Amino acid sequence: MVQDTLKKFHEAATSPRKQMEKYLAEGKKVVLTAPVYTPEELIHSMGFVPMGAWGADMELNRSKEYFPAFLCSIVQSILEMGIKGGYKGASAIVIPSLCDTLKTLGENWKYAVEDIKFIPMTYPQNRKPDYGIAFTKAGYERVMRDLEELGGKYDPAALSESIKIYNKHNEVMRKADEMLAAHPEITAAERSDIFKSAFFMTKEEHTALVEEFLAELDKQAAGAEKIGIVVSGILTDAPQLNEIFDEFGMHIVADDVAAQSRQYRTDAPEMDDPLQALAVKFANMDNCSVLYNVKKPRVQWIVDTAKARGAKGVVVVMTKFCDPEEFDYVMIKKACEKADLPLALVEVDRQMVHFEQVRTNLETFRDMLTF
Repeated sequence: MVQDTLKKFHEAATSPRKQMEKYLAEGKKVVLTAPVYTPEELIHSMGFVPMGAWGADMELNRSKEYFPAFLCSIVQSILEMGIKGGYKGASAIVIPSLCDTLKTLGENWKYAVEDIKFIPMTYPQNRKPDYGIAFTKAGYERVMRDLEELGGKYDPAALSESIKIYNKHNEVMRKADEMLAAHPEITAAERSDIFKSAFFMTKEEHTALVEEFLAELDKQAAGAEKIGIVVSGILTDAPQLNEIFDEFGMHIVADDVAAQSRQYRTDAPEMDDPLQALAVKFANMDNCSVLYNVKKPRVQWIVDTAKARGAKGVVVVMTKFCDPEEFDYVMIKKACEKADLPLALVEVDRQMVHFEQVRTNLETFRDMLTF
């Protein structure tokens, strides 16, 4: 039964185009959500299907007409897919402004992919003060107006309901993160499918599937113990990477990954004004490289989580040319050294075909942890 459900996650995670075509065939409009922290609740409440756009592992050609080679390959692959028709049928793409590269994606998208409307979501750097919350809310109102041009209709009651749906999904995904830590038999590849599939399914469908999976997993005896690790980074969905984790007996007991658990840490509070609640939710978010906080609590969060989950080490999966992650790495490294927590750094790229260097690094790390 567990394997049957895992197969459903895998099918959704590896066939986003099929998922999109299913929704389009049902007469629904799809709005793409670029990383990270796009206001999906608002999009959902206005009658659209939010669908994640995180690019794909592919050779980059056309996107190089718009970007220099030294920009993040996640962003480049999003534009590459847009130019080549990989997102054809979508009504719009919402792109947040949480890093410099994402800002350039939006401006280039307007000229490179004219058939899919670009909707900007401009977030403030100082998101926690009242003026930051007001700025975020104004940004959501801008997104709302653009969605209305596509036929959507804003209804506060509908947004309140969507917030409940998304908060429920957050709760279920946090529970999944906890339960997966206690089940080494669930591979890194399978764990990746559970999280990645959430971007390509409605949250109602994904919540139901995760709840079904967790109910089945709760009846299953935990597998043999493996080497517990915490994985940190922006994106860790490369099949070759997860195969290496599994080959070397590494069990992800927790993650600090933007495309995984970081998405689900913070709920929107219950408030009379649901749009204000969304803005407060963003203000309450933290422990992420793209969310400004001079105190950098993310660094200690990684150390504390690793200790709480019994991890033997931390693996930072660095997306090449990701400035926010690179800036944080030095502090993560120092914090792990101070806590006597072994740390490994591997670099990945959406264009990578050969993972021999990653394999060598992780094999050495495995040997160090088991020495």
